[in-house]
Amino acid sequence: MTTPTQGSGPISYPESQPYAMYPPLDSSADRPPLKKKRGPGAGVVVGLIAGAGLIAVTAGTIGGGVGYLVARETLPASASTVAAGAAVPALPSVVPGSIADIAAAVQPAVVQLNVSGSAGQGTGSGFVISKDGYIITNNHVAGVAAGGGSIDVQFSDGTTKPGRLIGASPDYDIAVVKVDGTNLATVPLGSSADLAVGDSVIAVGSPLGLSGTVTTGIVSALNRPVTAGGEGTTAFINAIQTDAAINPGNSGGPLLDGNGQVIGVNSAIASLGAGAGGQAGSIGLGFAIPIDTAKRIADEIMKTGSAVTPVIGVQLDMNYTGPGAQIADVTAGSGAAQAGLQAGDIITAIDGKAITDPTELVVTIRSYAPGDTLNVTAERNGQSAQYSVTLQSATP
Repeated sequence: MTTPTQGSGPISYPESQPYAMYPPLDSSADRPPLKKKRGPGAGVVVGLIAGAGLIAVTAGTIGGGVGYLVARETLPASASTVAAGAAVPALPSVVPGSIADIAAAVQPAVVQLNVSGSAGQGTGSGFVISKDGYIITNNHVAGVAAGGGSIDVQFSDGTTKPGRLIGASPDYDIAVVKVDGTNLATVPLGSSADLAVGDSVIAVGSPLGLSGTVTTGIVSALNRPVTAGGEGTTAFINAIQTDAAINPGNSGGPLLDGNGQVIGVNSAIASLGAGAGGQAGSIGLGFAIPIDTAKRIADEIMKTGSAVTPVIGVQLDMNYTGPGAQIADVTAGSGAAQAGLQAGDIITAIDGKAITDPTELVVTIRSYAPGDTLNVTAERNGQSAQYSVTLQSATP
């Protein structure tokens, strides 16, 4: 497909793509190099690729046998408190609240999805959120099954069930799959609102088709604006960044907090680049959709079969070098028009959060819902002013 690039003139927001998409994981092309992001304090923007689309894995993909070690937290007895020859009290095989304990509790509710459709086939992850079989995953995992494809859902005990796609949102990279069942194991949903950088997290899923894999790390950044998705779709994510190992096949699986509650949906990884025929892997930069956003989208899909996307109602000038996002045009009747925003205005903050470029504006808007009212800070002729903007729903 033809992808827009910076400097290509005005584009529509948010239906158009402010940044070019990177190739999906099954591409044999070299990955794009690191890019410096415009704007003060923005850090580095890396190529982001959908983390789950492990396409047509062959026997030769993973050479040799795959071994693993399981680390388990224990509480060793102190030599100073145990008399010589005295019996040492038995320790529990799994310490309550440990990583091993959390992993054992959630594994029955984490599934592997084997998906096929007219566009190809792939493997990803998901997690059960209701006893009657609703499963949250990524659109780029399950969306390929739309229009007559198939989904096989594999549970941790090895049993499989046929799944059906209830609906998906390419804008948020969220999909809901349903299997028939009663009293199925579920994983509890937490909240991403109170996360802090440095919080411990656990990722569970099927990287490279290896089901039941558990990795750990911390929240390494919050509110990271990233884009991800497959061919023809772009998801804008106000992401949780983690150094827990996230690899192809992890996508759609849960990112858990230290209490074993889901706080994110693993969706994308950063790549330094891979040679022709190579497969990108973890470099310690993984990205998850905050569960507060994912839950809202999944609830809409379960109720209506689809989800709406909030829009502010502007077009953005991609020739503007920032910081901020400059309005090229305002849609008549939109929330932006009703609030008094005009072409040429430069949006610099949303509810006090600085906006440094168009992508950050898009992901910030999409962290809200249609009907929400935002405090928009914009500059006009060098003067800053506040505008109260009520978000509307994007036109299908």
